[in-house]
Amino acid sequence: MKNIGILGSGEVATTLAGGFIKHGYKVCLGTREPEKLDKWKAKQGGNAGVGSVADASKFGDLLVLAVKGSAAEQVLGSAGSNNLAGKTVIDACNPIEEAPPLNGVLKFFTSINESLMEQLQTAYPEANFVKAFNSVGSTLMVNPDFGDIRPSMFICGNNEAAKKEVSEINTLFGFDTEDMGHAEAARAIEPLCMLWCITGFTTNKWEGHAFKLLKK
Repeated sequence: MKNIGILGSGEVATTLAGGFIKHGYKVCLGTREPEKLDKWKAKQGGNAGVGSVADASKFGDLLVLAVKGSAAEQVLGSAGSNNLAGKTVIDACNPIEEAPPLNGVLKFFTSINESLMEQLQTAYPEANFVKAFNSVGSTLMVNPDFGDIRPSMFICGNNEAAKKEVSEINTLFGFDTEDMGHAEAARAIEPLCMLWCITGFTTNKWEGHAFKLLKK
């Protein structure tokens, strides 16, 4: 099994890290303050490691970018382009502006005609970015229970092999993959975060909903 490097230390990062560990992967979580994750590391067992962003990027055969969208490019800079080259990078970020939602609707710092993932792919063309895990809450990211229904995980990216790799992870984590095509499709996938969050902001219910694409 591939080693997994998680870039980030927040709720999404630790949730996905725990999911990979649950399924038998070795994980290194990269953060600016590794000591703050000592308790998390001890709880996870021997397959969990913590280090700097560069450490996690070097360790991971596959990487997960799980930070605030506004910090994404800076974190990738700390990872180092050499540690990104040729690797699949799951981009779980959203370009959320540092501003309160308006009637439950988040504000983005990107435009409708350019996504955050496109910006990252342009800045680091040697990496194979795949948008995923940005359109569902962290409590539902690992094997969510919706009875007999498997929620949809929308993905996109320019590298077919990388998308295949992420699709296999989606299946392992309890999702049906919906491949929307090339990186430009992130312009549509990233705003799904807005839609998902409206229910949370307006009803204060954050744990019971996910997207499902129905087909005939």
